[in-house]
Amino acid sequence: MSSASQYPLQSPENSVAVEMRRRAREIFDYALAECDIANAFARNIRCENGRLFAGGQCYGLADFTQLALVSIGKAGHTMAAALCDIVPGEVSGIVACTTEPPVPVPGLQYFYGGHPLPNEDSLRAGAAILEFLRGLPERALVLFLISGGASAVAELPISPDLTLSDVVETYRVLVHSGAPIAEINAIRKHLSAIKGGRMARAAAPRTQLSLLVSDVPDHAIDALASGPTLPDSSTVADCYAIVARYGMRHRFPQGVRDIFDRSQLQETPKADDPAFAQSRYVTVLSNQTAVQAASARAKACGFAVEIDNSCDDWDYRQAADHLLQSLRELRQSASPVCLVSGGEVTIKIGENSGIGGRNQQFALHCAEKIEGEAITVLSAGTDGVDGNSPAAGAVVDGTTVLRARQGGFNTETALARFDAFPLLESIGDAIVIGPTGNNVRDLRILLAY
Repeated sequence: MSSASQYPLQSPENSVAVEMRRRAREIFDYALAECDIANAFARNIRCENGRLFAGGQCYGLADFTQLALVSIGKAGHTMAAALCDIVPGEVSGIVACTTEPPVPVPGLQYFYGGHPLPNEDSLRAGAAILEFLRGLPERALVLFLISGGASAVAELPISPDLTLSDVVETYRVLVHSGAPIAEINAIRKHLSAIKGGRMARAAAPRTQLSLLVSDVPDHAIDALASGPTLPDSSTVADCYAIVARYGMRHRFPQGVRDIFDRSQLQETPKADDPAFAQSRYVTVLSNQTAVQAASARAKACGFAVEIDNSCDDWDYRQAADHLLQSLRELRQSASPVCLVSGGEVTIKIGENSGIGGRNQQFALHCAEKIEGEAITVLSAGTDGVDGNSPAAGAVVDGTTVLRARQGGFNTETALARFDAFPLLESIGDAIVIGPTGNNVRDLRILLAY
């Protein structure tokens, strides 16, 4: 390793380290700004001469007796507000989001569901949505605004015998299983009265348009929010296989375990279901928006840039090792270099975990691998929330382990306990920005000289 690519360990405030951390945050902040929902709606949706245009779809508003809106997820309010700024006249409907907005949209009923685990309002929202949809006139135009986090924010169990505590414990098992999001959501779909296309079935035969802010892989768009308005590509057989693969059954609460033991899962609506005859969907924002924006900003900052999304849904350690190897190879032919990676990594959390999340776990693992090197790694969620911590993620570098040691922390212990946040927050490496009202998955930015 050349001296240019290594920090003097006795100098944690190395000027190269400080500058690289600043650049990483600049790139991340720029990507967040480019994912602004109001701007994305303005680019993709418009109303002209009484017609609504969205993603190649056109709807004459005079053809409908009511404009109905259901907006669910972490971006529930921001999407509803953006759409109501575009569409003229009155809009009625329901918003289920995670936090109360400063100024709710007039005429809309709000619920504040839990995340990552549902709460009472999550179930109230699910029941209210079904009642609202079933009571609409047949000539209503139903606009579904769907964003990440909606699986927990709006929920209603398929069986009335399942309680909120059953649902919460099931979600906890799923989230901690280590399974990719598409497999987790396959289970959620089949245990829910509103997911896996069942919300679209409740709205049928009315005309439906789903506008999506996606936090799932592009090839698995029906996994977004567990696909409440899209045909479900997963099956009952998939669910039984997933539960067996990750050893979930014995950890489920008794009511859910009974459903699997007795093979009582019911199939969800598929693409040929009449519920989707008048249903269309448009992706307004996705992880690629953030990835491309980060890449553009890094290039403007003078970095040679590569994009590597291949490690989506990988275990965080495997993903970190792969990306760091790719970064070091890239550094052999150019300097400075930037590797941008979108999507999410997975972690399998133990029974007694601390405070943190997948981004901080990934970043701290990287910190151990880059100790002493002129490498900076940022990993953060575009929703501003990582796991059960108040941070969005972290930015670490070759001095992180030293600074942690000087602060009385042990990185190996923090990783083993899934307790990265206290360490990262104490040494100033945590990224705390608060909920963004958006969610297009995670972004990883790796820089090297």
